[in-house]
Amino acid sequence: MLVRIPALLTPEEVAHCRAVLERSAWIDGRHTAGDQAAGAKKNLQLPVESQEAQALGDIVLRALGRNPTFNSAALPLRVMPPMFNRYDPGMTFGMHVDNAIRAIPGSGGMRIRADLSSTLFLTPPEEYEGGELVIQDLYGTHQVKLAAGDLVLYPSSSLHAVSPITRGSRWASFFWSQSMIKDDGMRAQLYELDLAIIEARAAMGDGSQAVLRLVNHYHNLLRRWAEL
Repeated sequence: MLVRIPALLTPEEVAHCRAVLERSAWIDGRHTAGDQAAGAKKNLQLPVESQEAQALGDIVLRALGRNPTFNSAALPLRVMPPMFNRYDPGMTFGMHVDNAIRAIPGSGGMRIRADLSSTLFLTPPEEYEGGELVIQDLYGTHQVKLAAGDLVLYPSSSLHAVSPITRGSRWASFFWSQSMIKDDGMRAQLYELDLAIIEARAAMGDGSQAVLRLVNHYHNLLRRWAEL
């Protein structure tokens, strides 16, 4: 399930992130890649331990916390501290799959299961050519290139790549989430049910017996399937 979340960051937040990134020092992105992915990865990354990365990561985490679509689609239990990358002309990230288990930086070895991957675009698409996020799933290949401030959420089990940059520079934040619902199919069902509940509430009101039964069904499924 691919979910686009428009305007996760406000224009002011995007501008602030870009201003900080403009004056930040970048390192080789292979420092955080697994053995297989390192050979396919050619980009730059903000050091995860830097003050800039931590401050910008807090902005992204606050935005996730206030966004109902992310919380409904991801049902997050834990979210990795957001990281930031940069692709300049000639840079790319070949087809790969994200590691299933990720260590949380600075946690003393705490790990999470990566159920969902997120890419938050920080550069307007007209400022660069190439750089599409290419995601393969059961329904084919999807090319994603969103407005600055928009986020795409997709299963970490998907093969994906970043196509080569031919002009300009593509900046983004990326991170992983462990969901309360491990199974992507179950998680998708709950998301679709939640969307249906929102529509039913708008049409019939919260006092409708049909709405109440739908809400009851949603929470009973969440109670049965959630892993905490």
